[in-house]
Amino acid sequence: MNLEEKKSKRIKNKKNTAMLYIAFIAILFYIAYAIYLLVKQPTDIFTIEEGKLYQEETDIGYVIRNEKVVKGENYKNGMMQIKSEGERAAKDENIFRYYSTNEEALKTKIADLDNKIQEVMLKDTSLFSSDMKLLENQIDEKVADINQITDSIKLVEYKKEISNLVTKKAQIAGDLSPKGSYLNQLIEQRKGYESQLNSGAEYVKAPMSGIVSYKVDGLEETLTPDNFSSLSKEYLENLDLKTGKIVATSEESGKIIDNFSCYIVTISSSEEAKHAEIGQKVKIRLSNNREISAEITNLIEEDDKEMVMILKIEKEIEELINYRKISFNLIWWDDSGLKVPNQAILKEDNLNYVVRNRAGYLNKILVKIKKQGDKYAIVESYTTDELKKLGFTNEEMVAYKKISLYDEILLNPNLNYLE
Repeated sequence: MNLEEKKSKRIKNKKNTAMLYIAFIAILFYIAYAIYLLVKQPTDIFTIEEGKLYQEETDIGYVIRNEKVVKGENYKNGMMQIKSEGERAAKDENIFRYYSTNEEALKTKIADLDNKIQEVMLKDTSLFSSDMKLLENQIDEKVADINQITDSIKLVEYKKEISNLVTKKAQIAGDLSPKGSYLNQLIEQRKGYESQLNSGAEYVKAPMSGIVSYKVDGLEETLTPDNFSSLSKEYLENLDLKTGKIVATSEESGKIIDNFSCYIVTISSSEEAKHAEIGQKVKIRLSNNREISAEITNLIEEDDKEMVMILKIEKEIEELINYRKISFNLIWWDDSGLKVPNQAILKEDNLNYVVRNRAGYLNKILVKIKKQGDKYAIVESYTTDELKKLGFTNEEMVAYKKISLYDEILLNPNLNYLE
């Protein structure tokens, strides 16, 4: 290789090296610019949708009802429910009865007599009548239906109806048979046992109209709407009740519960509780996830940190029959509308803005915050009258851009690049 060729090769190598340096520097500039764009114009975008916002807390509550316990003289005999748990009863209506003395023995004797009466009637064809045939058909229908019944209270009712039909059938047969006959003797004997059974049974009536319950815990006369002023945190805790425990069913007594309203007393240390007012409307979410309206009727200040609150509810009362102490959610307020993250909201001159991105074009949109929680807010656009009150000119109101459903807004925006 001659000198000229070596020189040419050196020049070529220098050019290649220079080009590599230029390309490297260009790459560095590109990376720096990309980083600058990321800082200058964030790419985190949130799409606005309809949502609901709550300010709520989870509390423990004690259920207070207007309820009256009813108990008869023969409670040691055992009881039979006439009205089932949770069923409505009118005042003076029979709700349950106590078994009579020797009731099981009397029932057995009556059942034996029914079998004997039935045998006599089947053998004596002279006792047939259209009334007898009608009763037989009704008995057959009841017997067929009774196999489909699972409710114990209805089962007892069906058996009683069948017994009554059999009795009517026997009475007709007795009228058709000669006086002093064996059939008549059986029927009279049955009437005697039935009379003993009915005379020994004690029926208990409802002292007022309301919901029937057999969940009796002994606090019916203590936790009443009449003694709200005596309630305190210490008193409630000393009851030593277990949250969510179902009250046991009594075998000796029942009670009638006012079906129009009941109360929940709770203790709260939240800021909302400290600033609560009598008559304030709130909501309660029960274990069945139903939200019901409630009203604060009483406030008792425990100390600087806690407040005893009594909430009145007028719905879902049946849901609370089984319990005396429950866990529930107290909803201080709720609102629905356009839901945005708090980190997307900027404040400027005491006004709130979001930065909207439409096809790469960014606009600062003034929004009104209806409700704001820890992470999200419900926002809406201002009305013309509201903009006037804020001091906007006619030109500014015409140019005012409104926030809309499915708008895309920036999270953690920086307003510097909009100026």
